[in-house]
Amino acid sequence: MPRQVPVPCRRPRPDAHGEIMQTTQNTEEKALQRAVRAALAAPSIFNTQPWRWRIDGPRARLYADRSRQLLVADPDGRLMTVSCGAALHHGRVALADAGEACDIARMPDPTEPDLLATIRVTGPHEPTLAEMQAAAAINRRRTDRRPFTAQPVGDAICRTLIVAAESEHAHALVVDDSHIAVLGLIAVEAGALQLSDAYYRAELADWTHRPPWSGDGVDTAGAVPAAPRRVPVRDYAPFGGPVMHPGWENDRGARYLLVYTDGDTPVHWLRAGEALSALLLTAVATGLSTAPISDVTELPTTRDQLRTLLPGIGHPQIAVRVGYGPPGEPPPSTTRRLAEEVINPR
Repeated sequence: MPRQVPVPCRRPRPDAHGEIMQTTQNTEEKALQRAVRAALAAPSIFNTQPWRWRIDGPRARLYADRSRQLLVADPDGRLMTVSCGAALHHGRVALADAGEACDIARMPDPTEPDLLATIRVTGPHEPTLAEMQAAAAINRRRTDRRPFTAQPVGDAICRTLIVAAESEHAHALVVDDSHIAVLGLIAVEAGALQLSDAYYRAELADWTHRPPWSGDGVDTAGAVPAAPRRVPVRDYAPFGGPVMHPGWENDRGARYLLVYTDGDTPVHWLRAGEALSALLLTAVATGLSTAPISDVTELPTTRDQLRTLLPGIGHPQIAVRVGYGPPGEPPPSTTRRLAEEVINPR
């Protein structure tokens, strides 16, 4: 009987469709990797960067990082979620600029409350001029705490900022000149109440005196000492440290906006963060300097007072100062954590 020679078992070669599918998945994953890296530049309360990302093929999942929540300034995690919403919008903008369409699912799993959103790449996208300008503004944006110049921010630009926030299912109100003094008093009250709290002072000291390798926190070098202005800014250096010279301006031309929402649930907070990001990137694209103001919404008492400035029922989430920055070098950019600490961390 003739000997039978065994036929070697070979792994089947994928057909052309399989190769295309694999190539598509790799392209989508790389696009998400780039978008999530761009999102690391998003603003966050005390520069805590309270987010984690996990990328799996054509999908990225955004998680709140509770270990980075401010337990005194943000006990319910509202501003942590607003910060994550800003990162979500940054990532969406970067994807659109790269020519990728996506679907967003917000709060997709009620049993997993820290899973704030998923982004799924769905196909090609032709970026608009506004999307390209917003993407270019991501790395130019700085939180500028110096007083802005007397050059006024026009009503047309303010309307553009309002539209940007509204496009993210939140609202923005330009504070009327007649109410600026009220906003200023609210800021003064917030500062006094917080600095009188020993636990807040300890939290502030922790996040303004970070070790150089941490990649987070607010360096006092980006803070400014008190200077004449209509609405004071948070004192980030009450315990000393290098600060920027405030310059000779007085915020005379600055405008103040309140980002607010119809409801006050985590999904509303996430939307507020997306609206904040849209507003900031639009402002930078038009040549404005910006500075989010969160301290006026951190205390229940001052947040309630802000509600009196709204045109109807609503929940103020964060304020923003916009204007034309003083001449010279822009303020230094804040440090950022390494991508591998944030994306698919172990």
